[in-house]
Order: sequence, then C-alpha cells, then structure tokens
Amino acid sequence: MKLWVLRHGEAEPYGSRPDPERALTAHGREEVLRSAAQLIGQPLTAIYVSPYLRAQQTAQLVREALGFEPELRTVDWLTPETRPQKVLERLEDQDNVLLVSHNPLVGSLLGFLQHGHLQHPEQVQTAGLAELEGDMPLAGALKLKGIRHP
Repeated sequence: MKLWVLRHGEAEPYGSRPDPERALTAHGREEVLRSAAQLIGQPLTAIYVSPYLRAQQTAQLVREALGFEPELRTVDWLTPETRPQKVLERLEDQDNVLLVSHNPLVGSLLGFLQHGHLQHPEQVQTAGLAELEGDMPLAGALKLKGIRHP
C-alpha cells in the first residue's frame, strides 16, 4: 500500500474569514505546485480532499498539474479536528491515494500510521507532502518514506 498525505498550501490568515472559507494565498498556490511536481509519474488512483476551501483549491491545483482525470472525492473525514482513527477506517482497500487535509490532522495522522499512537505527531509545513508505504493500512504499520516541503 502506498499513501500520500498533502497539507494544503499557505492560506489567508485566521480571522479574515470563517476557517472553512479561508482561501490559498498566491504563495500558497506556488507551494502547492512545487509539491505537485513530486507526484508526477506516481500511480494515483484517487484524491480525497477536505471540504474546506483551501484544501479544495490545493487538490484542484494538484489535479490540474498532474492531468489527473478522475473527480476529486470530497469527504468530511479530512477536516482539521478529525481523529486519525476515523481516517484509518476509511483507508481499507485503498492504494495509491492522495489525502489533502490540514493540521493538526496531518501531523497526527502521520504519527499514528507510523507509531500506532498519537504521542509523536510529525511537523508538516504548508504544502508539505508525505509518502507512506506498508503492507496494510493499520496503526503503526506504515513506514514514512519522507516528507517534502516546498
């Protein structure tokens, strides 16, 4: 199983709009395009994305940069405060998928998938792209191959 997790690009500051409506900045769009370049040639089968605007914009930029034809799959289980265990339940029978989400979920999820607990979240900057690999989508069963920051 291969899994990629992408944190959205830089967004407008807190307080400028309600959190779900915060958009990417110009710098955030540039960051996302640099991260998307890391996915060229990867065998993605699906892109799952948070319903928040900045994540939607991030996923759409990746989709366009890769020429990825399937529609984005917007899901409510990739919002910032979702528990990593809930995400893991959704990963059964998934392979070669990209998840586009937010912190604190991204950092917690990466720690949970590697270590099986929530005590060691990963530090992921905006538009940071993590690649994980393993035999099965189980807590503590995936190996982090790396995190690339733009």
